[in-house]
Amino acid sequence: MDAKTIFETVKKHNPSVLGHEQFRKFAVLLPIIEKNNELHVVFEVRSHQLRRQPGEICFPGGKIDPEDPSAKQAAIRETEEELGVKSGQFTEVHPLDYLISPFGMIVYTFAGYLDVTEDELIRNPDEVREVFTVPLSFFLENGPRIHYVHFEAQPEANFPFDLIPGGEEYNWRTRQLEEYFYIYGDKVIWGMTARIVSHFVDVLKK
Repeated sequence: MDAKTIFETVKKHNPSVLGHEQFRKFAVLLPIIEKNNELHVVFEVRSHQLRRQPGEICFPGGKIDPEDPSAKQAAIRETEEELGVKSGQFTEVHPLDYLISPFGMIVYTFAGYLDVTEDELIRNPDEVREVFTVPLSFFLENGPRIHYVHFEAQPEANFPFDLIPGGEEYNWRTRQLEEYFYIYGDKVIWGMTARIVSHFVDVLKK
């Protein structure tokens, strides 16, 4: 293969996240509605029947299916399924930054305005135990609490230390994961959901 062929091939490559084929891909919508003449953010409490993260607070969303034409459409579909929102009630849906989780996930996040009242949100009881809202002003006026989870490298038992400089004394990088928390009344919004809220607020304040 000559240089011209190599760089013609590279020129056609559309860059993405290295190794993205091995990541599970999800789409999430941060929904905004009007309530009591101000904007509110809509949250779900996950059903206790769910296998993953039962009882936790989240946004509507889920795994991107092969049939979904885009991550945006996946986020809209999941919101329709979980909150009973009709397609014509999404008046604005726009991308935020995507998250790359240390646990093998890429999460595509969107913010959207729903032209519905809170009473018109019909939760899917198989997935959603409760729906509640928080005034957007609360997040604009109150930053998150941030705590840290520390991770250390633990190579497997048969790791080939003889192939790397330093061998068993190799100085592995450690990392800490920021966990965000918002406390609103008796509701604890934390983890990825809180991080998405914080990012949304940062976008608004810019």
